[in-house]
Amino acid sequence: MRSGDLPPDDGAWTGLELEVRDRRQPGLCVFGAGRRLLLSQLSRPVLFAVVDAHLDGVDFRRTDAYRSFVPPLRADAARALAGSPERWAHRFARHLADAPDGPLHDGRWLLTPDRRLLRWRDPATPHSAYWESMLVEGHPDGYLDWFDHAGSWEVLPLRPMPDPGDGRVKAYRKQAREGVLPPVLLWWVSGLDCHLVLDGHARLAAAIAESVEPPLLELHRALPGDDLAALTKDAAAFYEDELDRFARLRALHGPTVPDGTALAGPRLARRLEELRTTERPTWSWPLPGGEARWHDLAREAGFPQD
Repeated sequence: MRSGDLPPDDGAWTGLELEVRDRRQPGLCVFGAGRRLLLSQLSRPVLFAVVDAHLDGVDFRRTDAYRSFVPPLRADAARALAGSPERWAHRFARHLADAPDGPLHDGRWLLTPDRRLLRWRDPATPHSAYWESMLVEGHPDGYLDWFDHAGSWEVLPLRPMPDPGDGRVKAYRKQAREGVLPPVLLWWVSGLDCHLVLDGHARLAAAIAESVEPPLLELHRALPGDDLAALTKDAAAFYEDELDRFARLRALHGPTVPDGTALAGPRLARRLEELRTTERPTWSWPLPGGEARWHDLAREAGFPQD
C-alpha cells in the first residue's frame, strides 16, 4: 500500500491518501443480496441489514462478532501523538494495511478528519447531547432512519457502546479531560448511508461522558487513480479553454475585459478539490447463495424474518 498526505488547506492538514493494490476482496466485506446486506469479517457475520421497501431506512441486527483490527492504544502513545491527527492517521493506515480483517481493498482511499458530523451541531447543544442523538440505538436489533436523520449524519457502533463506568471508558475519560484522547476511526458505508465505528467505541463513550468533542478520522473510498488523472486532465483543459475565451474577448473589446483567471482559477481549484476528496460508493460483493443464504444466516443469528 502506498500513502501520502493530501495537499494542505491554508497550511492545515486535510487527510491521508491510500492506494491499495493486490487486495481484491477485504476481510471486512459488505455483501449484497437484493435489498439485503451482510457485513462479514473473515466469514463471521457482523451485521445484517434490510433496506425497507420505501427507502426510508434500514433494519439491522448486530451479532457481537466484530473485532477491531487496531491493537489497544497505550496512554503514552496518546500523549505523544496528542493534537496530531496526521500522525494518528499514518498509524491507523499501517494497521489498515496490515489487517487481514479490515475493510481495505484495491483502489484509492482517503483517511480524513470527519467534518460532516460536526457541521450541523448547534454550538449551544452540549457535545454529550449531540453525540447521543447521532448514535444509532438498539441492540441487537435497531433501525437506521434515513428520513429523520439525513442518513449519513448517523453513527452505528459495530458492538454495544460500553457504559461510562466501564474500566476502559474511565481510562479514556481521563485522557478526554486532558485533551489527549486518540481519534475514533469511522468508515462511511454508502449502502447503509451512515458511519460505522471501526475502532474507538470506548473512546467515543468517554468523550460523550465528558461532553467533549471526540476527535474523528473517517475512512472512505475515493476516485481511482486512473479516473482521477483523466478527470483532472479534463478540468485543466476546461480551464485553458476558459482563458482562451477571455483572451478572444479581450482582443475584441479591449483590456477592460478581465483575463479570466479570477473566475476560472477558483473554479478549477474547487473542481480539483472535489475530484480528490469526494467519497465514492462503497463496494459490495454478491453474496454467494443470494437471498436464500442471507435468510439462512440471519435465521441463525436470530434476525426476525419478514
